[in-house]
Amino acid sequence: MRRRLHALGYRYRVDHPLKETPRRRADLVFTRLKLAIFVDGCFWHGCPKHYISPRANSDYWIQKVERNRARDADTTARLTEAGWRVLRIWEHVPVEEGVSMVEATIESLRAGQPIR
Repeated sequence: MRRRLHALGYRYRVDHPLKETPRRRADLVFTRLKLAIFVDGCFWHGCPKHYISPRANSDYWIQKVERNRARDADTTARLTEAGWRVLRIWEHVPVEEGVSMVEATIESLRAGQPIR
């Protein structure tokens, strides 16, 4: 997705820290637009469509993924409260679909329109 966005002329920061969320980083950040994009892995973030808890040490993994999801929700809330737009995309989303989501969000932010 990064390569495709760059080829389309978009410039962004990668794995960028955000002062509103100490010790947390966004995958892609458009600083001027205050847009933070997270590409969430299906296993690590508990995708409702694809996540399957491992059989080995399942108690640990269930708690780990729940903590990750809680941290994701907290990160989104903190950034939103600070005036950022947060876009979360699952890793299983096709690249072109993810790029379209990013483009639509960017165009809406640039036009000053509410984002659906």
